[in-house]
Amino acid sequence: MDELAGSSGSLIQNSEKSLPSMYLSSSSSILTNYPLISAFVAFALAQSIKVFTCWFKERRWDFKQLVGSGGMPSSHSATVTALAAGIGFSDGFGESLFAAALVLACVVMYDATGVRLQAGRQAEVLNQIVYELPAEHPLAESRPLRELLGHTPPQ
Repeated sequence: MDELAGSSGSLIQNSEKSLPSMYLSSSSSILTNYPLISAFVAFALAQSIKVFTCWFKERRWDFKQLVGSGGMPSSHSATVTALAAGIGFSDGFGESLFAAALVLACVVMYDATGVRLQAGRQAEVLNQIVYELPAEHPLAESRPLRELLGHTPPQ
């Protein structure tokens, strides 16, 4: 029985030695997580740029763009791309974590140009139908659906 206890103790010590130091170090901080920081910075920049692109197109400041989804530049795409690039530069482009982040980025961008774009186009059609309803119809006073949800492939 003592042999079993002794061998399990050495097993724990050996497994600790095989773990990378980043998992055992207490000096790791969220402030040094560069992939996470790059993702947040990319998101903030993309959302901020939307305010300026709205002013450039429509000559009005729309600060709702800071928190809204849709429109260009795509904050979703910028976030996942910066995350994947940050992981690649931090951990290596040959690592499986980078592969997972790259696949995630591709799925998000595909979704933005596919499913979300089509949902936005459907919202346009539904809003037009509701607009043409007679005033006495129960849905005539309903709030319009958001139309700017996805991105076209050039965007």
